[in-house]
Amino acid sequence: MASGFGYTGGRSRCFTYWQEFSRCYAQTDNPGACRPQSEDYLECLHGTKEVARAKQVKAELLRKAQAAVKEGQKAADIAADGGRVGLGLIKQNMDESETKK
Repeated sequence: MASGFGYTGGRSRCFTYWQEFSRCYAQTDNPGACRPQSEDYLECLHGTKEVARAKQVKAELLRKAQAAVKEGQKAADIAADGGRVGLGLIKQNMDESETKK
């Protein structure tokens, strides 16, 4: 149970959640009705949902970074295989010769 005192002597960061849960539990005949308050209090204490969300975000960022690297590798492989890279110089020269005629 929460004592209500934080690390530095004041109220703890989760004390308000504990008060909400305690108030609900004292006023109800069905303890299952206080499940949301209980989950809020436990989330404040342990941060399990926050950690899980952070892991999801990190995994998605890594997946996107790996996809970008893979796309870069494909482009580099195409250039390394000796594929023609068009710079538009030939087309530009042909346009100039047509205008001179």
